Amino acid sequence: MSDVITAAVAALSEKIEGGFDAGTAKFVIEGEGAIIVDGDGVRASDDEADVTLTADTEVFEDMLSGNLNPTTAFMTGKLSVEGNMGLAMQLGSVLG
Repeated sequence: MSDVITAAVAALSEKIEGGFDAGTAKFVIEGEGAIIVDGDGVRASDDEADVTLTADTEVFEDMLSGNLNPTTAFMTGKLSVEGNMGLAMQLGSVLG
């Protein structure tokens, strides 16, 4: 597992304490790997998900630090979303 994925799992775990009960989301960090967020918590995995959010490392780090709103990232083409858009919006509000 890459250092970027390890750091992202830790940062997401802090933001999403107790898991994300609305469904299963996958973050794909280009060139690094994937992270699953669900009711069980946050973990490095490439399992199937209800929604998949894809971004590069810089965009993902900016979203986690609060320097970039996930909705803004999506609207400007820095974040792509495939699957359940409603679930993506719920997750964005948790991160934002």
